[in-house]
Amino acid sequence: MSQPTGHHEFQAEVRQLLDIVIHSLYTDKEIFVRELVSNGSDSQEKLKHMQLTEGEGAIHMPHLPLEIHLSVDKAAKTLIFADHGLGFTREELVENLGTIAHSGSKAFVEALKKSGKENDGSQLIGQFGVGFYSAFMVAHKVEVFTRSWKAEGESLLWTSDGATGYTIDTTEDQARGAKIVLHLKDEALEFAETSRIKDILGKYSNFVGFPIHLDGERVNTVEALWLKNKNDVTEEQYHEFYKFIAHAYDTPAYTHHFAAEGIRNINALLFAPGDNPEVWGMGQLKPGVALYCKKVLIDPNPPKLLPEWMRFLRGVIDCEEIPLNISRESMQDSALVRTLGDTVTKRFLKFLDKEALDNPEKYTEFYGKFSRLIKEGVVTDQEHREAVAKLLRFESTFTEPGKTTSLPDYVSRIKEEQKQIYFQVAASRSAIESGPYLEAFKARGLEVIFLFDQIDDYVVNSLNEFDGKQLQSVNSDKVELPDTAPPAEGEALTAEATTQLMDWIKGKLGERITDARVGTRLVSSPVAALLTENEPSPQMRQMMRALNQDTGLMGPKVVLELNPRSAIVKNLAAKTESDPETATLVAEHLLDTALLSAGLVEDPQTLVARSLKVMEALTAKM
Repeated sequence: MSQPTGHHEFQAEVRQLLDIVIHSLYTDKEIFVRELVSNGSDSQEKLKHMQLTEGEGAIHMPHLPLEIHLSVDKAAKTLIFADHGLGFTREELVENLGTIAHSGSKAFVEALKKSGKENDGSQLIGQFGVGFYSAFMVAHKVEVFTRSWKAEGESLLWTSDGATGYTIDTTEDQARGAKIVLHLKDEALEFAETSRIKDILGKYSNFVGFPIHLDGERVNTVEALWLKNKNDVTEEQYHEFYKFIAHAYDTPAYTHHFAAEGIRNINALLFAPGDNPEVWGMGQLKPGVALYCKKVLIDPNPPKLLPEWMRFLRGVIDCEEIPLNISRESMQDSALVRTLGDTVTKRFLKFLDKEALDNPEKYTEFYGKFSRLIKEGVVTDQEHREAVAKLLRFESTFTEPGKTTSLPDYVSRIKEEQKQIYFQVAASRSAIESGPYLEAFKARGLEVIFLFDQIDDYVVNSLNEFDGKQLQSVNSDKVELPDTAPPAEGEALTAEATTQLMDWIKGKLGERITDARVGTRLVSSPVAALLTENEPSPQMRQMMRALNQDTGLMGPKVVLELNPRSAIVKNLAAKTESDPETATLVAEHLLDTALLSAGLVEDPQTLVARSLKVMEALTAKM
């Protein structure tokens, strides 16, 4: 039935909805531009479908281009949106803009009441497609000039102040589609500035699939590459798009373009930059992967979409089925956000792992710039920890200096009886190789990972195990090595002499050590300091001091392991009775050198002073 011309009252639910939209819904009023442009884009998408199903002959004015036009008039205080989409019939104006039949207003209000959030609908309203009403945030009057695509359509004018109701009148001949005229409130005259509207369009609507013109100038000129088949995109196009969306000047190290179909259809285009500003002390990066829905920006920097350590990534994720609130500022369902982020994270980790295997040299260069963020991922990203750990690189006893290996590579070479992945953290490769801890491992052909970064100790402790193998520091007193080493050279102390020496050392060094013992890990070195389970590592001690968390931190206490075949140890055993004073100095000096090799010397001057006493005692006997 045809609706009469004249004034109409809004239904109660619509009035309530408008009151919420105008007074309490949006946190940023500029969102209305995005909503109206998006509506125009949707209308034209539907018209394209009509052209296919109904044929060109059934479309009123089929020659009109599918474009969106905006114009501002500062003097008249107006902002105009126009498209050549479906347009409205008289009945459709009432159904979509004045009643609850199609706008979803009633369903929204009912959901709002059930949620108990009558004063804040931002978490519900977007589920019901009522973005048109956002115009009333900035306009005291809205006019919709429209003409339906149907042959029997009329030229109509819908007018409303957003409060008292609306009128529908006939008007002069209109082109197919809709022209929305916003008469701006005095406090919203910023939206009558061309530069302001241009900025908003560039922020939210740059990739809308139809040309957008502002005062006659096209403003959306960059193509939405993420929706194209990757075989149809050139490397140059990727690089130019990266520079545009990331506001960058470098060339991306990696480009990952994929589509994932399933519960949610996802199109993603991710870039790993060529440079890492965090390395240069320029502060922590902000998330740089924007979230879109059907080419319309939802959030340029969604903070919880991807794990925080992936903040170096730049690009776009487009999920066309994502339920949004009316302002499109956040996702409705946090479970969906986790699912979306988890899917993209796993895909990128798998991609980067493959790239690292296919081109190790390129990945080594990338890892040198972004290793800190990858290590942060091992520490903080529990859900993807093992996948992130595959990306770690390090030198080892099985690699040449400067060459690296990975945890999967280590495990592939592991001995059948080996249950641990062995590592040592130190300042350099030379510091590790000149120390006492590798001797037993080399003798048994066991690979040891070298870690040179101060945070690496924290990383391996967070990881704890990989592929079912526990990570074990070589300087731990818990290391149990298989008895497969070649026989050690030289006579060892007798069991009786060994017991007497250990008892004597415990008596002399008891305040500085937790235990003294002989073991099988030392080959040529006379002594080694081993850390107990609860003793902070040297690297952890440094971190605690850097963070001013060393209050109450005691001096290091270690297990002192001695080599019973070492000439120094055997001579020390002999001197404990014949020259106990010199023997005490030598024992203290051995502990100092063991702590020095372990990186646990906290006061070098004490070590120097004790060394001078040892030399004094020895030279006195010359």
